[in-house]
Amino acid sequence: MIKQEISELKKLFTPKNCSITRICGCYVDGEKNKKTQFAQSFLALPEEEMFKYFELLRKTLSGSLGKNLLTLEFPLSAEDEGGAQQLLLALRDSRLKDDSLLEQFYDRVIESYEFVGNYLILLIHDVYDVPGKTSDGIDLEDASDEIYEYMLVSICPVNLSRPGLSYNPEENNFQNRIRDWVVGAPDTGFLFPAFQDRSADLHSVLYYSRDPEDLKETFVERLLDCPLPLSAGSQKETFQTLIQETLGEECSLEAVKNIHEKLGEIAAQHGDDPAPMTLDKREVRQIFEDSGVEDPKKLETLERCYDAAGENTRLQISNVYSARAFEVKTPDVIVRVNPERMDLVETRIIDGRQCLVIQAGAGVEVNGIPIRDYRSQDGAL
Repeated sequence: MIKQEISELKKLFTPKNCSITRICGCYVDGEKNKKTQFAQSFLALPEEEMFKYFELLRKTLSGSLGKNLLTLEFPLSAEDEGGAQQLLLALRDSRLKDDSLLEQFYDRVIESYEFVGNYLILLIHDVYDVPGKTSDGIDLEDASDEIYEYMLVSICPVNLSRPGLSYNPEENNFQNRIRDWVVGAPDTGFLFPAFQDRSADLHSVLYYSRDPEDLKETFVERLLDCPLPLSAGSQKETFQTLIQETLGEECSLEAVKNIHEKLGEIAAQHGDDPAPMTLDKREVRQIFEDSGVEDPKKLETLERCYDAAGENTRLQISNVYSARAFEVKTPDVIVRVNPERMDLVETRIIDGRQCLVIQAGAGVEVNGIPIRDYRSQDGAL
């Protein structure tokens, strides 16, 4: 899915645009016991409750693509009878009105979701009449292309509110506040089926994780049966390892700058693409070659290290490249440089010691204070 498709669905979670047919939930305690369940028409809810649910639903579709939000594809086995996709499809087609299917789904979540504490399993069913669009992207409200029927699942922690004092207007005094069990922002969730090309894609699901580095692999594997990509942090570490292992003793500042610059060029070329730009093994090898890595042995090392992370692994460019800063770090000093001015930083041997040299120019400040007498004989800082 792309940002525009996610934004389009989030706009449905308002009183004006709402078409949600049904909402269901199961409250689970810290010992995996079902404490209570509910199921009802969404539009029958009091307005204040609606707004609270809208907020939870929007947050389940929030975050960055490739980090918090991942489009996962079902393997063929998941679409067989009794597979994960078949259960979700049956649940959606039932419009959340089949109690036995709901029980089966709740049981699978409880078995696979590893969480310390109480939580709420929340489901909604919706039927979205997808409006047509003109060639320049204007909605045609009276010209529907198709119906998108889906369900959204949110798993939210439920915690005791903080202790404190509250004012009691009836007794006109302050008292110890009664602590309530409060539903928090979603920790995990998913949209099924995915909304691809403004249409239902029964072969994929949009998965949400509030913590992009804790994707809950066991939960995804057991409930959705979908393979997970590397987390954003793991992708960054993988790319850093590729650079270190490939360049070896020749891993210089200049070599790393060259690779960073090449990533920046590619990112700029695809900056207007609606979908996140990803790199496969062949494309990563080309980046290294274009950055000056020509030794066949080094390129063999690159491919071997890439295969160790997964031959079919794709690295999202926004996870391995930062357009905001180029960071140079020593045990005691961290320097962040505008990526467009990486030419200002170099390493140099001075008095027999390896030094990091920064061309300062004018306008040097220390703790917000302009510094005047900072130039060495060669004009470097």
